[in-house]
Amino acid sequence: MAFTYKRLDKDDAVVLLIDHQAGLLSLVRDYSPDEFKNNVMALADIAKFFKLPTILTTSFETGPNGPIVPELKAMFPDAPYIARPGQINAWDNEDFVNAIKATGRKQLIIAGVVADVCVAFPTLSALEAGYDVFVVTDASGTFNTAVRDAALARMAHAGAQLVNWFSVGGELHRDWRNDVEGFGGILGGHLPAYANLIQSYNQK
Repeated sequence: MAFTYKRLDKDDAVVLLIDHQAGLLSLVRDYSPDEFKNNVMALADIAKFFKLPTILTTSFETGPNGPIVPELKAMFPDAPYIARPGQINAWDNEDFVNAIKATGRKQLIIAGVVADVCVAFPTLSALEAGYDVFVVTDASGTFNTAVRDAALARMAHAGAQLVNWFSVGGELHRDWRNDVEGFGGILGGHLPAYANLIQSYNQK
């Protein structure tokens, strides 16, 4: 079977931020807290920059999983916000699926906590439903690297594309000439090394 490069398209992609909740974040051990939060907020900034429809969802937020990270809610005050009453797999929630369908888009950029459950289950369900799924690995966390690697292998084997927030941005942007300062500002704001490149560029 010939390989087909299905690249991200800003006109066909929607971002799904699944269960980035205060309680669940305490389970993330494959990234440091600061690194993980930076990655999640970088993905959020990319979603805003490219004006991608973004859907937020939480699982049992009145219980131990806790409320959504407030910064995400503040960034997307008008985005669909699906507080699932109990469904572990977000795809089992009709409101969540309907919010995705309402965008009319077929590329799902997914990140969440934890990777092996809250990301893997809806990813597998979306693939089965015919969507193209891009899992943002560094904005999805779990208990340890062994669990993460097994979850990513499961999703990739099913057909999901594994990406990081940096590659998501690059594939959406396509060409530096589209906006050097805007896109470069996002990269520099979340990658100290890239901030050095931008500073050097600006001094020309």
